[in-house]
Amino acid sequence: MIKIRMTGTASGTRDLHITRWLWIALVISLLTISSYRTALAASIPDGSSPVTAAAVKLVGFGANPKAGLDAEAIATLVDYVLGPKPEKESALPEIRKATGAYHEFDTRISFSGYLQYTHSSQIPSVLTNPSSLRYSLWTNVPGNSQILPASWKPASAGDKPVIIRGMERNGITPDLTTGVYYEYNLKKTLIHLNHQGRQVLITISNQVAVSDVGKKGYILGNDDDWNYYYSGEPGSARTGLGWIKSYIYDYFSVNVHVEAGASPSMVRSGVFQWIRAGWSGINFAETKHVVLGMKRHGDNFKTILESPRLPAPTQLASTYRQLSALSQNDLAAKYADLQQARKSLAIKSGQIKTDKTKKPDSYAGTPKEQIVQELMLEYLKTNFGKISLLGETVVSVRN
Repeated sequence: MIKIRMTGTASGTRDLHITRWLWIALVISLLTISSYRTALAASIPDGSSPVTAAAVKLVGFGANPKAGLDAEAIATLVDYVLGPKPEKESALPEIRKATGAYHEFDTRISFSGYLQYTHSSQIPSVLTNPSSLRYSLWTNVPGNSQILPASWKPASAGDKPVIIRGMERNGITPDLTTGVYYEYNLKKTLIHLNHQGRQVLITISNQVAVSDVGKKGYILGNDDDWNYYYSGEPGSARTGLGWIKSYIYDYFSVNVHVEAGASPSMVRSGVFQWIRAGWSGINFAETKHVVLGMKRHGDNFKTILESPRLPAPTQLASTYRQLSALSQNDLAAKYADLQQARKSLAIKSGQIKTDKTKKPDSYAGTPKEQIVQELMLEYLKTNFGKISLLGETVVSVRN
């Protein structure tokens, strides 16, 4: 998931030296307050590394199907992910002026369970990424009728890889430090195969065009509570940087998920990710910031999928169908309640001022699927013993 600590374009005729001074101050602050202390492993030296070259080949295949799927590149990445390493993070060489990093983590879950929870048309992916994703809307590629399956069949040795292509519209949660959140489009490619008797899913992401401008958001309480306020106002929530505009100019990644053990069941995830973001086309993303964002996603991902509180896939799918079947009026009313609860909590915590919230927000243009996904997260909170902003009756129809 994309998590950036970025600033952006100064409005009007603000002096460039002041802007740079503010940026330096922000970086110093980031280094001071960040809880991330793990030293990165030695960088893969350059773009000629077989691992880097393999990742770049798959990125190219994701961007252009005519490039052809490189079986050797897949084998190189899977073997690297499964291989021993002194550390689980490393810097990757700069590609297309984008900062790269690798992060790896293990999740105690069967591979079939992993697929069912994370890549199913019946369960929104936001439920396994609540600290990173606000919503993720899957759409078909024009002229292509592929959709995410409701269930996956195990890949057998000798089978051709199953390839699914689509587009995603993603909205992410506010950054841990700056409070900036973004929305952007991704071209996605999923590849499911059997590699030497192990189940493998590779997901390839390529950003389509520049992101929407970064906007002010707020983490309400602890990040693990999954409560966020989205202002809709361009800029940063950090004091003194509210006027800043920032963008994600480019993002591409290859995520390798491989069956790593049967007793206990284990899925190992290796994430190769590159980001170019900042202002005026300048990339301010640093490797340690990219890794910290990936760790935020990975830690939450593990916590959810390994929890005994996680509802069965059939229960989540049933709830998802119930919410999707509600009338537009019921959904709009619930969503308005959710937005008001977020706003009230933001005011109560002192993160926004009451006099700046007098004008009612309009959610008329919010896609139905986005509303359903945000409500599904409130339902998940109740299962994990967290306080839902809508109480215990998220799924019930309003009277």
